[in-house]
Amino acid sequence: MVRKDTTTHVPTEADNTRLAFFRKAGMAGVGLVGGSALLGALAPAAANAAPSKKQDVKILNYALTLEYLEAAFYAQAVSGGALSGRTLDFAKLVASDEATHVKTLKQALGSAAVAEPKFDFQGTTADQAKFQQTALTLENTGVAAYLGQAGKVTPAVLKVAGSIVTVEARHAALIADIIGGDVSTATPNGPFDKPKSMATILATVKKTGFIVG
Repeated sequence: MVRKDTTTHVPTEADNTRLAFFRKAGMAGVGLVGGSALLGALAPAAANAAPSKKQDVKILNYALTLEYLEAAFYAQAVSGGALSGRTLDFAKLVASDEATHVKTLKQALGSAAVAEPKFDFQGTTADQAKFQQTALTLENTGVAAYLGQAGKVTPAVLKVAGSIVTVEARHAALIADIIGGDVSTATPNGPFDKPKSMATILATVKKTGFIVG
């Protein structure tokens, strides 16, 4: 059953623990990069390097950019008035989760956090069927993105990222159930999810045209 509580999230002990892990990983001291610039510049820099605090920052900013996109997508969908029933309940739930992910990553990165890009979701939040399919794609993309960086971050960051990727996977399964149809939609890659590289994910996001500045 979909949770319907849309009250403002109050940081919990678990949230504070996540932030502590990030701070121990050493997130300070990296210059700001705009969201659009990140799409073109970040992938080569973090492609094959060994785990390090400096690389943690690059990868967390990559994750933050994706979380910005998801949070904005769901916030716009909730406020747009086009959704109803379980789809609206789903959007409210995930909007809260993604906003919390953004807040946690920004607090952890501090002054090193990339700025939020500008978005144009091209009508996908104004039509329930389009929203459902886009949400399914975004959630599965998020899972593949986090998995793709699993071996490239330090253990502290890996522990926190793991707590996010499982939630993204549950989002994907839930919207797949709401859409209905073939149950295999919930596990599109079979018994094992497939990671995707940063370059692949950023190219995919760029092709959507959702990030406009």
